[in-house]
Amino acid sequence: MGFDYNTQRKRMVLPEYGRNIQKMVDYLKTIKDRDERNRAAATIIHIMGNLNPQLRDVEDFKHKLWDHLALIADCDLDIDSPYPPPEKSKLEEKPKRIPYPQGGIRFLHYGKNIEMMIDAVAKMPDGEEKDYLTYLIINQMKKLYITWNRPQVSDDIILSDLKFLSGGRLTIPEGMKIPETKELMAQNKKKQQANKYNKQQNKHSQKKKGFNRH
Repeated sequence: MGFDYNTQRKRMVLPEYGRNIQKMVDYLKTIKDRDERNRAAATIIHIMGNLNPQLRDVEDFKHKLWDHLALIADCDLDIDSPYPPPEKSKLEEKPKRIPYPQGGIRFLHYGKNIEMMIDAVAKMPDGEEKDYLTYLIINQMKKLYITWNRPQVSDDIILSDLKFLSGGRLTIPEGMKIPETKELMAQNKKKQQANKYNKQQNKHSQKKKGFNRH
């Protein structure tokens, strides 16, 4: 099984929203039923709004979120948007940096974003879409637990935390398996190595530019 490195992943148009939102939008584009696609789009908009509370002070808050959704989807999204389809050339402005909330987080190692995603997905109707998003959340929870706590964690702990945070509304989809800890650790190690390599390359490039100017 190959590893999923950041350097090999699809570039995020609006990284401020995070990799999971990008995955949700990519999955949204594969939904064939138009009604389901519209419902999924509305759910993603709700999550995006929670991730960007500072946009609530912006005029036409909802309009801005739908424009951002279109941009993340590369303006290739066939849905019934409440607003006219935006022109790609006019969507260059990025949202402001997301202020990370410090209060009211029940599990610091998961963070507030995971809690908001769990709440939004838990409100969705049962089905393939909900199962897929739940699976993404579970994988991310385990990665975060390993990163901020210790390398050994049982799946029972992750599932127990998911049950607690969702108020019992979310469980692992039937037939889906949580990745092994050693697999996630290997991915994290490869990610760190790739980041270190990229930093070294950037540093070398900057030195080379400085040398060429003399």
